[in-house]
Amino acid sequence: MGIIIAIVIGGVIGWLASLIMKTNAQMGLLANIVVGIVGSVLGHFFAGLLGIAAFGSLGSFVISLVGAVILIAILRAMGIFR
Repeated sequence: MGIIIAIVIGGVIGWLASLIMKTNAQMGLLANIVVGIVGSVLGHFFAGLLGIAAFGSLGSFVISLVGAVILIAILRAMGIFR
């Protein structure tokens, strides 16, 4: 059950990040899920390096969203998204 919740929340985070970065038309469901999950891991990794702790579900959600936005920015700089 945990993997299904991770996929659903990853999809929502990836979708919101794609709306923020205006790449929603280029990304499908699978790309949103992958960007959401990988971006979440990236966000929590960098937050840990900076000494930022996520308190509660909202804090974790915000860090995950910021990580997904950063991941889309990196992918855009590599030329994957335009």
